[in-house]
Amino acid sequence: MAQSSFVDEVQVNLRGGDGGAGSMSFRREAHVPKGGPDGGDGGKGGDVIVQADRNTASLLSYRDHPHRRAPSGTHGAGKQRHGKRGSDLVVTVPEGTTIKDRDGAVLADLVGHGDSYVAALGGRGGRGNARFLSNARRAPSFAEQGEYGEERWLCFEVKLLADAALVGFPNAGKSTLISSVSAAKPKIAAYPFTTLEPHLGVVRRDGRELVIADIPGLVEGAAEGKGLGHQFLRHVERARVLVLLLDLANVEGHTPEEQERVLIGELERYRPELLERPRLVVGTKVDVAQMPYEGRKISAVTHEGLDELIGTLGKMVEEARASEPEPEGFVVLRPVEDGFTLDRDDDGSWRVSGRAAERIVAMADLTNDEAISYVHDRFRRMGVERALVKAGAQEGDVVRIGKIELEYVEGFV
Repeated sequence: MAQSSFVDEVQVNLRGGDGGAGSMSFRREAHVPKGGPDGGDGGKGGDVIVQADRNTASLLSYRDHPHRRAPSGTHGAGKQRHGKRGSDLVVTVPEGTTIKDRDGAVLADLVGHGDSYVAALGGRGGRGNARFLSNARRAPSFAEQGEYGEERWLCFEVKLLADAALVGFPNAGKSTLISSVSAAKPKIAAYPFTTLEPHLGVVRRDGRELVIADIPGLVEGAAEGKGLGHQFLRHVERARVLVLLLDLANVEGHTPEEQERVLIGELERYRPELLERPRLVVGTKVDVAQMPYEGRKISAVTHEGLDELIGTLGKMVEEARASEPEPEGFVVLRPVEDGFTLDRDDDGSWRVSGRAAERIVAMADLTNDEAISYVHDRFRRMGVERALVKAGAQEGDVVRIGKIELEYVEGFV
């Protein structure tokens, strides 16, 4: 059976916080000109975490503000004072949001409320010089820089379900209501579709979002395919709340009671369980009404009753969301990259790739000879030198690691 779904897609730029730099410091004591190393570590940068939230109804907020960055860690200091860790940044998306990379590969499918994905890792804090003390290195004169946070362009894609579907005869005021609500709320955007598809209005109120669908006008006999027929009714199937709009200025003489009877009858014939859906009945065009009506009334032109309508609708939607069973689904987890790979660039140079190897050079102070010696030692222990020898590297070959170029010397990268 066809289902009501509207694709909302945005490109976002996420960046983890940078790590704080480690401190290069030595103890200063009376009568001791230069004591042992006591530089503290820098704090780790915060991660960017994408989390599904049932109270987030759209990706609207990312259209105007696609860049999100987590706070950075602070630098270490002397006396082994470590920098503070940057707090994680949690960005919320609607349930059912799929996260893809720029090549279209699915990274995560956040199905239910609370599902989360670490989308951009914060940089590691640099180690202070106290961490490099050893029997062979009694006074280390270097510390690590903080690692830059991971930066990624990702695509968020969600099939929106309408929180509320506006159901009514042609010219019942559905489009006017959507535009009036949109005009009344500055942080609202309309999602245009063809005339045979719904129009969506995203309403932000009290920190919550509602997706309201303006459905093409229903005519009697729609359940049998008359007019837009099933093209209309299929869009109502998964709306959480139904709003029946009764035209109080109906020039064809259909009373509000007759309109309600026809609308409910068509819904029942198409799918009886739709009548169990939370339902709100509203009389429209009260400013030019030609028929009496005792129920809830609004005017999209004068805005009479609109605030009360949106307030009531928000409560009904919130209750409907809370009563929904937990969806069944899965979350795709990104494997943690370990080790390194060795490839040959087009110009004949060698490229060492891998987060661990790139992190070593990114965090090293390559202006310090002692720090460079430490980097070489780390690469030997990782097996980089052994891999280069096995691959046939020659004296003088260029070895690229991240943005750094080194010269290969036999027995020493």
